[in-house]
Amino acid sequence: MKPKARFLKAARRQEPDRVPIFATLTPQVAQKLGEIMGLPSQPVDAFLSDRLSYTEILLALGNDAVAIGPGRDRSKPTKRLPNGHLIDEWGIQFREVGYYTEAVVRPLSEVESIADLNAYEFPEPLAPGRFEVAEKMVKKYGNDYAIIGILEVTMFELAWILVGLEKFLVDLLWQKPYVEALIDRILDFHITVGRKLIELGAEVILLGDDFGTQRGMLISPALYRQVFKPRQKKIIDALKAVNKEIIIAYHSCGSIMPIIEDLIEVGVEVLNPIQPQAAGMDLAFLKEKYGNQLAFFGGVDVQGVLPQGTPEEVKEEVKLRIKQAGKGGGFILAPTHNIQPDTPVENILAMYEAAKDYGTYPLKI
Repeated sequence: MKPKARFLKAARRQEPDRVPIFATLTPQVAQKLGEIMGLPSQPVDAFLSDRLSYTEILLALGNDAVAIGPGRDRSKPTKRLPNGHLIDEWGIQFREVGYYTEAVVRPLSEVESIADLNAYEFPEPLAPGRFEVAEKMVKKYGNDYAIIGILEVTMFELAWILVGLEKFLVDLLWQKPYVEALIDRILDFHITVGRKLIELGAEVILLGDDFGTQRGMLISPALYRQVFKPRQKKIIDALKAVNKEIIIAYHSCGSIMPIIEDLIEVGVEVLNPIQPQAAGMDLAFLKEKYGNQLAFFGGVDVQGVLPQGTPEEVKEEVKLRIKQAGKGGGFILAPTHNIQPDTPVENILAMYEAAKDYGTYPLKI
């Protein structure tokens, strides 16, 4: 079975020849693997670069799908400022801290009104150059691999990234008029981008906003239902109008048990990443409770086992997750985040090997 068919069957809650695999990498891991494998590790310049980069490495490892998404406006590439900060087309300035970058200047940090919001220039969703890489990826890999259109940070996360988390949450609670107007502007951007990705050949769209913490929801379920749930339905309906067969996946880190049924109601078909150390996110329980409505995409612990375990412990982790969610199909094995810089190469290889060893149908575990 081709990787494309394998991935799409699992996403549709059917049983393929084996459990499909999909992982993403941090730049440090990609560089290490690229040197070992003799493959390029240059990242794509995009807002969600780690989700869209290192395709050749990931396919060589064993991924069954290729991620595409919006790149930068060709006329507004990410630049390095004299103070060493990076600035992107959204006007967000980042500084490099250890392995990662942190936002230090937010373009809407002083927004108070719709007039302030209107003074901010949003990027153009169909700007020249934005889909150059996506088009090349579909042309090169679309016949053999499933194509996932990445639209994470769909509204909530991008809104607070532009404003600042504390201010945005306070203003959200106070119902300042600019808040929902900002969310709608971001949503319109992503609806346009999502439609384009589907037109290019995406078969799965991965939406997402991190509504969970390790222990529970970042905002109340009531506030989520009031502000975000109707807008989730709006974007999903808009995407389904382009292609009714498009598969809608949804990413939220953390503990989001209170809103899983809401996600199902608005049209989510695949849930990612099922973070095992987050409260209530037990993969076996979720499969039992929601397996007739959702496929599950993730499950492999990146907080403990993958970076800190032995290769044998990683294999046992993979075996456990397949046993918990693989029965009858509807499971895509993946780490619960980008593979982090402290992860040994041998553990990455062990994860892919174990998926093939234990994931062949009919399952024998």
